[in-house]
Amino acid sequence: MKNPQTAQWQAMSRDHHLAPFSDYQQLSDVGPRIIVKGDGVYVWDSEGNKILDGMAGLWCAAIGYGRHELAEAASKQMKELPFYNTFFMTAHPPVLELAKVIAEIAPKGLNHVFFTGSGSEGNDTMLRLVRHYWATKGQPDKQAIIGRINGYHGSTVAGAALGGMAGMHAQGGTLPGIVHIPQPYWFGEGGDMSPDEFGIWAAEQLEAKILEVGVDKVAAFIAEPIQGAGGVIVPPKTYWPKVREILAKYDILFVADEVICGFGRTGEWFGSDYYGNSPDLMTIAKGLTSGYVPMGGLVVSDKVFEVISQAGDFNHGFTYSGHPVAAAVALENIRILREEKIIERVREETGPYLQERLATLADHPLVGEVRGVGMLGAIELVKDKASRKRYEGQGAGMICRGHCFNNGLVMRAVGDTMIIAPPLVISKAEIDELVSKARLCLDLTLEQLHSQA
Repeated sequence: MKNPQTAQWQAMSRDHHLAPFSDYQQLSDVGPRIIVKGDGVYVWDSEGNKILDGMAGLWCAAIGYGRHELAEAASKQMKELPFYNTFFMTAHPPVLELAKVIAEIAPKGLNHVFFTGSGSEGNDTMLRLVRHYWATKGQPDKQAIIGRINGYHGSTVAGAALGGMAGMHAQGGTLPGIVHIPQPYWFGEGGDMSPDEFGIWAAEQLEAKILEVGVDKVAAFIAEPIQGAGGVIVPPKTYWPKVREILAKYDILFVADEVICGFGRTGEWFGSDYYGNSPDLMTIAKGLTSGYVPMGGLVVSDKVFEVISQAGDFNHGFTYSGHPVAAAVALENIRILREEKIIERVREETGPYLQERLATLADHPLVGEVRGVGMLGAIELVKDKASRKRYEGQGAGMICRGHCFNNGLVMRAVGDTMIIAPPLVISKAEIDELVSKARLCLDLTLEQLHSQA
């Protein structure tokens, strides 16, 4: 190590810090990489290595690192009103202005916002509010929520239960009344069906589950427009139209989890805009503040609000619901997204360019499929392209992730699927750099897999 502080920080990690989604023995043995600085689409570690952040932190650094405007917005608000709650018939200007701005950019009919500290808390809020909605309508038995296998909706107990990650369910992440249907993952699970056929089949599993549970018992269906943590799963084009048809047929509430897709990642303000969906509720976080401070929320439709507004107290909330500093940062972040036309640039210029450049990786012998939308992308690693067979048990994804990190690129592994979600402000030259580094790491991964055979 070049920097003696690196070892000191790693010792602090080993002795005191419990990191999320980590094998603590492995982390103790190896030590975390210490990130000390960020600027634009790059971060630097404590050893001085410059790394292109192909994951925008955790899908969230939409306008990139080092935007002083957000720091100044936070500083100004901290000096004026660093904190006040929104309980007990009180409010403050930043939270009210932010609620109005979100209503302006949200899909039509979504005009009310309950603020939280994270997307996980937003989905907890959704669970309670949906059940409260149906009880208020005189249908208290409508409690069941349908999610998708391999969907991700956060790490609180409710978030983990709503999501379909088996590893999370095995560690206390289940709740009664939450059920799951197959995901629309054609490459991994489509078998001999065409993508269009598989999209219809996957959507029909929603109707089958509604009928299995009972129409009088199902409260809502929750889904990400594009599954993020599950592996950037872009559904076949037949999927969402059929889902909309089924939800309308049975009068089931639709919850769009926009924590990853929201605030421009698809080239539209929200993934629901991209697919033409009209959610009844929408969870948000991440890109709301570009990750500079924690904030999330639940955006509620007029249809739902008109019912719950007649039901007395909604006995739910968090100390930091609508925190004034977070709200001030979110307002400035949205101002930048709007005034610099960042989302329009993703839609018209850099998003198509990223997809075009990523597609060039499809000729690599290790790559079975490349897919993506806007600033989202996935690269499937396979042993055999024709059969879509994997390198079973060899950890191809983790091998590739290691090579990426060692060659100046953050690319995440979901099993043997490599995924990216760079900051929305990435330039064409930086996209070229990302793809060039990705190809190098694919070469190194294939070489290592062959040497292990």
